[in-house]
Amino acid sequence: MEAIVFERFGGPEVLALGEREKPRPGPGQVRVRVVAAGVNPLDYKIRNGWMQAAFPTPLPSVPGLELAGVVDELGDGVTELEVGDEVFGQADTGAYAEYALATHVVPKPAGLSWEQAVALPVAGETSERVLKELELGPGETLLVHGAAGVTGSVGVQLAVARGATVIGTASPDNHAFLREIGATAVAYGEGLVERVRALAPQGIDAVYDAAGRGALPDSIELRGGTTSRIVTIADQAAATLGVAFSGGGTPLPGPVYEAHAKLAAEGRLRVRVAETFPLSGAIKALELSETGHAKGKLVIKP
Repeated sequence: MEAIVFERFGGPEVLALGEREKPRPGPGQVRVRVVAAGVNPLDYKIRNGWMQAAFPTPLPSVPGLELAGVVDELGDGVTELEVGDEVFGQADTGAYAEYALATHVVPKPAGLSWEQAVALPVAGETSERVLKELELGPGETLLVHGAAGVTGSVGVQLAVARGATVIGTASPDNHAFLREIGATAVAYGEGLVERVRALAPQGIDAVYDAAGRGALPDSIELRGGTTSRIVTIADQAAATLGVAFSGGGTPLPGPVYEAHAKLAAEGRLRVRVAETFPLSGAIKALELSETGHAKGKLVIKP
């Protein structure tokens, strides 16, 4: 099969399109013919070797955490899926390939596109984890930094579904999108504290930072000087400020993936897809991801 492979850690130059043996599923695994693979910032961080402590990566390696595709072969003990089923979830082996192995996949609803399905696993897991850590409840007000990004926008929609009021920071050209998904939009940058206070005079109950753009000091001020109920997934200054940094990657239970898929199929959980690439364009996709300027999800379609 064709796959994107890197044999040493480094920048995009270490990636190459090559041939690899099709993997064979072990007990509890399925082999998936990949129709779509999701691109995530974690992919280039792993490729650079920055995540070895959390994600030990043997070399050579194939990137890619998210996949959507068709079950091609069953491992021993798999009874809930059949060959030919359309599924999505997290990959056990790299998803930037024509075939990949997976343990944590669930059926893809017929009304959900491959691109929308593959955008859900990582953003869904991250946002479910953060909202749980924040102990967000109905009637509370949540401030989301980077609310128009893939992960931030999923967090906005899951918080709204919980009955929270959400204020989201984003550039002005993303404000219409934030309003469409249920958030009150506000521009980030100088004067943010005053703008948020005008929108939420009752105060901010919790903060979810999905941007990592230095908004934590403002967040602490908006929380009345406390660092409680502020969680970032992106700002490396968190520790020096006493703010919780949330890192994860553990797949969600199947029923949660299925619930997200149902919401997405019904149009109640939206992810903007910025661009799709063939497998040969995976290097370009990762380069674009690394700039941080993609206007939505980047998807590879082998």
